[in-house]
Amino acid sequence: MRRVDVAYVLITNDERDRVLMVRNGGSMVWSLPGGAVEPNESLDAAAIREAKEETGLDIEVGGICAVNECVFEGLGEHAVFFTFKAKIAGGEIEISRPDEIVDVKWVPLEEADRLMPYHKDGVQALIGKPDVPYHDQGRRE
Repeated sequence: MRRVDVAYVLITNDERDRVLMVRNGGSMVWSLPGGAVEPNESLDAAAIREAKEETGLDIEVGGICAVNECVFEGLGEHAVFFTFKAKIAGGEIEISRPDEIVDVKWVPLEEADRLMPYHKDGVQALIGKPDVPYHDQGRRE
């Protein structure tokens, strides 16, 4: 079984009543912006890169607000999903990879809860909870 780490970002609007979501082209499933961590890439760097690739936005990540995992027997993968709280630092929403992402939009919290049922208490609960500090300690010998 191969381990796959995935970094997602939870971005809310100023009123904190909507979250930014992306619709994935292959599966047509809605999710938070994010994706697989590349070899030798930190979790936060992956979150920043994936958000830019999928939404066109530059972000600043905060702490982690959720950790989920799932074993995909058919794929032979054990995925661990790390969700960071994040805020927009610049850029404009754009779809630069239409073969991967077919839509980016602000989704009301109730709809986000319905579209992403794998967060036990819903996306709404993640927004109000304190996040766990994350710090990349870099590389050491």
